[in-house]
Amino acid sequence: MLTNLSIKNFALIESLSVNFKNNFSIITGETGAGKSILLGALGLVLGKRADSSALKYTTEKCIIEGQFRISNYQLESFFEENELDFENETIIRREILPNGKSRAFINDTPTTIQVLQQLSEKLIDVHSQHETLELAESSFQFHIIDALAGNFPKIDSYKRGLNLYTQLLKELKQLKSNQILAQEQYEYNLYLYEELKKAGLKIDEQAEIEQSLDKLNNIEDIKLNLTEALSIGIADEIGIQNLIVSVKNKLLKIASYSKEYDELYQRLTSVKIEFDDIVGEIESLNEEVSFDSSELEKLNDRLQLIYNLQKKHSVNSIEELINIQSELEEKVDSVVNSSSNLVKKENELQEVAAKIDALAINIFKAREAAIPILIKKMENILSNLGMENTRFNITISHKNNYYSNGKDELLLLISANKGVNFGELKKIASGGELSRIMLAVKAILSDYSKLPTIIFDEIDSGVSGDVSQKMAEIMQQMSINMQVITITHLPQIAAKGQQHYKVYKEDVNNNISTQLRLLSENERVEEIAEMLGGKNISTTAIEHAKQLLN
Repeated sequence: MLTNLSIKNFALIESLSVNFKNNFSIITGETGAGKSILLGALGLVLGKRADSSALKYTTEKCIIEGQFRISNYQLESFFEENELDFENETIIRREILPNGKSRAFINDTPTTIQVLQQLSEKLIDVHSQHETLELAESSFQFHIIDALAGNFPKIDSYKRGLNLYTQLLKELKQLKSNQILAQEQYEYNLYLYEELKKAGLKIDEQAEIEQSLDKLNNIEDIKLNLTEALSIGIADEIGIQNLIVSVKNKLLKIASYSKEYDELYQRLTSVKIEFDDIVGEIESLNEEVSFDSSELEKLNDRLQLIYNLQKKHSVNSIEELINIQSELEEKVDSVVNSSSNLVKKENELQEVAAKIDALAINIFKAREAAIPILIKKMENILSNLGMENTRFNITISHKNNYYSNGKDELLLLISANKGVNFGELKKIASGGELSRIMLAVKAILSDYSKLPTIIFDEIDSGVSGDVSQKMAEIMQQMSINMQVITITHLPQIAAKGQQHYKVYKEDVNNNISTQLRLLSENERVEEIAEMLGGKNISTTAIEHAKQLLN
């Protein structure tokens, strides 16, 4: 429930703080005193749009705080999901800066307007006069029926399923579109893929071929140099091998005389071993060198094939060609396997459709069962509100189309008088009748929803006398289970409240500001007497006011 509303620098309000109590509270005041300003400020706390035009003093920021007692409404999970600190006395704060920017806080933690709106939907229902028009809207009519039917959890499941169904439908459509496009390109892609596959390309193959060709094209020079190198290495007497042996023998003769001479001998021995190995490899390579014209032709053809494929696909490496081959393989496979993919996606779609269809049927049956209950409750309440001849005709039909809340279409017709044909609500009911119907709806919903607070903004519009007293009694009854705050111009309703607040304008040094205060018993008598007889309060009005209060 709302326990406190604090407003600073908003419209005509310079500074205001008021505590609210449980059960039934009344707010009265002259036209233009600022009741709409109060609701506007509360709307900001509940997540409505804000701008700097609402500031009383444009150089200072506006701060609006609403304090709510929420310990009994199982909201801990909401706070946890949105990373907010849960407090039994939760404070929601909105700040509007002079530049027009606004900030929102829940228990001093910055939050988004979206989160604020989601939380406010669980805390408070503000009914303004224009919202009576919602009665004619199918979505609101469904909301009433679904509240009685206990459909909201099922509708949440249905919505999740419908979102999945819509996504799968989109994916299936894309698959079919891709299949058509892929089919058109299939033959060409298959030809390109087979060509690359047949080429059997390997990583680093191009560099190896180019190196082999370089060797074959210079075979004579290679043969000549290997032969001469071998001759220099192994020639009798003057060959490097023999010369190293000679030096080695000389060092061997003196190796025992000094550690340094021995080290030189050992090092030369290592050189001799290494050089012998090199000579052996030169000899082996020299024997292998031969010119093979067919090998040269084969390598040239292979390299040319690679060059042609690179040019064809506008790339510069075998790696890129292999990547293109993989992509082409996927495209070809997508066509080959498209039928099975389509069947799989269609099966998924049918499974989801079957589940949401089953949910939709359950929702429909619950609605069917709830409609007679709703009609009976509505007609009973309206009978007490002076609309005893009012009759409702609500028909619901199950369709093949998927709607946001099920697969049903609803038609609500009303007859307000005997002998009058049923017709649409907005065409049949007057403004006063719509107000009474809306109150009946809210009274019924209060038995099914666990909303902490409801605020009625002049729901008594267009009614008076005994009917207004009956309306007040209904609001009193509602306030047993929830906090009810009513803004009214009718003394019959004002007298039923447990607390009575007055909105008024105050002029201090030519500075007009809106104020709100809780009335004492005597002040309340005077306020209701003024509502009955005007500014010049008579003794009769005072006595009448006391009678209403008693």
